Amino acid sequence: MEETEVREQGELVAGLDIGTTKTCAVIGEVFDDHVEVIGVGTAPSSGMRKGVVVNIESTVMAIRAAVAQAGDMAGCDIETVYVGIAGNHIKGFNSPGIIAVNNQEIKQRDIDAVIKAAQTVKISDNQQIVHVLPQEFMVDDHTGIQNPLGMTGVRLVTNVHIVTADVTALHNLLVSCNRAGLQVSEIVLESVASSRTVLSRDEMELGVALLDIGGGTTDLAIFCNGTIKHTWELALGGNSLTSDLSVGLRTPMQEAEKLKYMYGSALSSMIKENLVVEVPTVGDRKPRKISQRVMVEILEARMEEVLQLVNKEISTSGYRNRLNAGVVITGGTALLANMVEMAEQIFDMPVRIGYPRGVGGRVEEIDSPRCTTAVGLLLYGSQALRGRTRGPSRVVERLKKAIKNLV
Repeated sequence: MEETEVREQGELVAGLDIGTTKTCAVIGEVFDDHVEVIGVGTAPSSGMRKGVVVNIESTVMAIRAAVAQAGDMAGCDIETVYVGIAGNHIKGFNSPGIIAVNNQEIKQRDIDAVIKAAQTVKISDNQQIVHVLPQEFMVDDHTGIQNPLGMTGVRLVTNVHIVTADVTALHNLLVSCNRAGLQVSEIVLESVASSRTVLSRDEMELGVALLDIGGGTTDLAIFCNGTIKHTWELALGGNSLTSDLSVGLRTPMQEAEKLKYMYGSALSSMIKENLVVEVPTVGDRKPRKISQRVMVEILEARMEEVLQLVNKEISTSGYRNRLNAGVVITGGTALLANMVEMAEQIFDMPVRIGYPRGVGGRVEEIDSPRCTTAVGLLLYGSQALRGRTRGPSRVVERLKKAIKNLV
């Protein structure tokens, strides 16, 4: 009986990852000091392409199926969700803000004001701010301050990382959730959400690159000194590998996906020469036999391209020399065999695969890089719940107004 009484105190939060290949919903119960996963649901996605909704009805069906499955497991219904967003329409950049405090004690309103000052940058009409993430504050000549509350100085300066997304993409995401009977509490950049569950505080302090390789997109987020420094989106992912296999082996996409995970690898040098794989063909033709090495060479070429593009972006960001904790790879494509070995060759730094952590409850249901974003959204939502009252975020409210104005 005692355990039941404790469980009743928890508030429900749900994370919803609407991906290109699958939609995943995770329901958690939030307590003061921990979060317990109580429901998980997944459904195939067919209405998304490269992180963007291309068919609302198909997306609605996938959301309903995943949420219903999670709700059945949890024994409850959910009405509000934290939703992830990705895609190469997303832009991330750093922006400074400065205000005078005239030797007064810095109050919360001053912190809010300097963050608002950092947002006064020109962004294109088709973009909407999704995140304003403070990196550090400076009071006069004192730098690297995480929280200036209560300090005294002449001027307060901040650097923030601003993330924007295409208004139409955001609108279609909101509409899909609303039509599935859900209210959106907040739209969260997927790599920001994933960082909550796969990165340790030490990694974020030392400097780390988080690489989330999903079905349609690859998201990069660089952290240093405990805060986010750089974000980048690439419209290539696991589906690109599957598509290459499908074309190269002349086999249907669903068969190519199975072959990828049964016999795939990121490195052809790790494959034995004489291993033969049976490949289903289209129509009534008999399956063909091909060398596993031939199949892996197709995957290797595309995977190398993706990681080389990421490597170039890490160099461009200016943070390469500060990534003392290396690279963490997560997302469904992280499960491809020999991914770590290939990534270490290309990045020339330590690499590990990131699994969801930091939650209790039904952890066996989410113990895969495929579930990272959904669990990260759950943790993001639990932190937001502890930090403020329930209800849609200002970003979601601003988006609704922006959409009304467009109409």
